[in-house]
Amino acid sequence: MSFPKNFLWGGATAANQIEGAYDVDGKGLSVTDIMTAGGLDHPRMLTYKLNGKLQKSPSVPGAGLPEGATGAIDPNEYYPNHVAIDFYHHYKEDIKMFADMGFKTFRLSIAWTRIFPNGNNEKPNQAGLDFYRRVFEECKKYGIEPLVTISHYEDPLHLSEKYNDWQDRGMIDCYVKYAKTLFKEYKGLVKYWLTFNEINTAVMFLDMFGGNGNDKDYQHAYQKLHYQFVASARAVKAAHEIDPNYVVGNMICGIVDYPLTPDPKDDLKCRHDWEKNIFYCGDVQCKGKYPTFAKRLWDEHNVHLDITDQDRKDLAEGKVDMYTFSYYMSNVVTTHEVKDKVGGNFAAGAKNPYLNYSEWGWATDPTGLQYYLEVIYDRYDIPVMVVENGLGAVDKVSDDGKIHDDYRIDYLRQHIEAMQKAIDDGVDLIGYTTWGCIDLVSAGTGQMSKRYGFIYVDRDDNGEGSLKRIPKDSFYWYKKVIESHGEDLD
Repeated sequence: MSFPKNFLWGGATAANQIEGAYDVDGKGLSVTDIMTAGGLDHPRMLTYKLNGKLQKSPSVPGAGLPEGATGAIDPNEYYPNHVAIDFYHHYKEDIKMFADMGFKTFRLSIAWTRIFPNGNNEKPNQAGLDFYRRVFEECKKYGIEPLVTISHYEDPLHLSEKYNDWQDRGMIDCYVKYAKTLFKEYKGLVKYWLTFNEINTAVMFLDMFGGNGNDKDYQHAYQKLHYQFVASARAVKAAHEIDPNYVVGNMICGIVDYPLTPDPKDDLKCRHDWEKNIFYCGDVQCKGKYPTFAKRLWDEHNVHLDITDQDRKDLAEGKVDMYTFSYYMSNVVTTHEVKDKVGGNFAAGAKNPYLNYSEWGWATDPTGLQYYLEVIYDRYDIPVMVVENGLGAVDKVSDDGKIHDDYRIDYLRQHIEAMQKAIDDGVDLIGYTTWGCIDLVSAGTGQMSKRYGFIYVDRDDNGEGSLKRIPKDSFYWYKKVIESHGEDLD
């Protein structure tokens, strides 16, 4: 079998990682605007004022400010998202290049603070609405279907300060107002929407570096998730009321866990990790209710949720239409002490002896993608889309002025073959958008040198460069893949 003829081939980005223009045309500050650059050996930092002093602390994508802090820009720090790759002023050129590759869809996000600069303004910012309208119209000009993430690690700074990073119900109303504004404004221009990017990372990231989250951290994370679940459900209901043709999905950070050994304790730990990191969010958003194992997860950390009967009703009535996820790597879990460990960017724990690892510590595992697709489709029985997948690597411009990224082609080829096998096994996979189809600022490290794109952007980790766009070898390869409906992978 081949990929369906109407399969949505494309690429994915996020506003804060490509747009730049962080203070242009009325845009307010997002939390990402106060995130410094980082690297493989040092984390990104949030800069803020607390107790009258300018301070900074390590951060991960999607996290908020410490309680009582107000975001601040330190003139002595470099903030890579402020300019990023300046998609704001290059969008026509970039979308034309996506069209030249044959994209059927382009996943992008909307910066909440371009629409509502404080996140809760009475009226939207017209310049922000106009910008995205121009972007969507440019996509439509080439027959590209926008796939729009409503919130992609992009909380308004003002709201994060006011509501302590989703610790107040007030955030739900602000989000739903914002989402409804988009649904009404872009009716007829956008069909596919995602409510929250990688929503499960609120809990997953607490566990990712050796399980050092305390009960207070888990209380914060599970409460944040609950309010986001309710906000997502209400947005789904609103979308279907505004336009019955809208297709609204969730978006999960998909990481496959395997038990390291045949020890039954390893197998049980693996199952519990799947429940906590993957199924907890998927079940609420796809089934409309909390799973039976939720109580165990809450009890493990003395979590007590603010949850109402109306919340439960909203969750039941606001189930998503499709399940979407990112997939880059797999992990192994064990209850045993191990010597061979992974160290890197959002990777920690035991090393899988059967897999190869990138310099960022990520395991290349295409079989894991097939496995994940089959598990998820069997569990939820709704259309599935892979909306992030790719290889972050250091690309070099050769003497001939070209970028020969055969390692990226090899990575993507293996994962496309894995998707093909899942389709053959009955999975209703409707689309594939590779991550960072154009080079962008890494969310995890703030680097430009960790490149994912088919298109090279001349900009370095210090903000130097012409921003010139250059197609890589993978650009022409992916064009051929799309033209052949995934059959020509050579």
